[in-house]
Amino acid sequence: MGLRTGDERAGRVAGAGSASADAALGGGGNTRAAIVQLLLEEGPITANAIGNKLGLAPAGVRRHLEALIDSGRARASRSAPWQQKGRGRPAKQYQLTAAGRGALGHAYDDLAGAALRQLQEIGGEQAVTEFARRRARSIVAGIEPVAAHTAQQTEVKADEIAAAFTDAGFAATTRKVGVGVQICQHHCPVWHVAEEFPQLCAAELEALRELLGTHVQRLATIANGDCACTTHVPLSVRPDTRTETSPQSVARPAAVRTNDSGRGVE
Repeated sequence: MGLRTGDERAGRVAGAGSASADAALGGGGNTRAAIVQLLLEEGPITANAIGNKLGLAPAGVRRHLEALIDSGRARASRSAPWQQKGRGRPAKQYQLTAAGRGALGHAYDDLAGAALRQLQEIGGEQAVTEFARRRARSIVAGIEPVAAHTAQQTEVKADEIAAAFTDAGFAATTRKVGVGVQICQHHCPVWHVAEEFPQLCAAELEALRELLGTHVQRLATIANGDCACTTHVPLSVRPDTRTETSPQSVARPAAVRTNDSGRGVE
């Protein structure tokens, strides 16, 4: 198969997929997206080679390349002697970094969804539920259950849990609201998959109940269309208020839907 022409490549990168890549890599219009695509497909590559393929002046190409380097999405290295054509200083060759590749579109959600569907087909609902429980417990691994059911210790434990979820990519925080504290997860790295498999949300809630020793309440979830996953933890806790988690009570994200998912419960 022959190489695509500059016009063909520029036309392709003007599509939706390349537009998202362009936005992720710092803007610069379709030209930036076309350069990124060349770095992805043919890097390491020189600025002159990029200019020739896209019909651009090398100086303009270098400005885009320097912007990508400054943002950590690309890197430059000198050509090996055997790659050098003619005399003079070896030309720089450019390629994407791991961060640059990571900013491009991927199919992780599709892969995770397909894997869970296969697991469900092979092992049934129980297999998916067990997977979700193990995943949730791995996020909070190392956190001991609350030692005493006091407002202070419960609040401290909620902070520990939020920190663990932040380390796992959930951008979690806590805040005092009325007679309780709310754990707010402002991002969910698996929300697309959780839309299809609510067991993931249910298992997180179950793990929180085990650590806090009380019936915490899920107020909102990203998978349910809210802007954050918000869980209310009462601070006035008695040991006898702890309830066992039933499949019916946690099988799906909370039905509470608000425009402000961080709204407190007074």
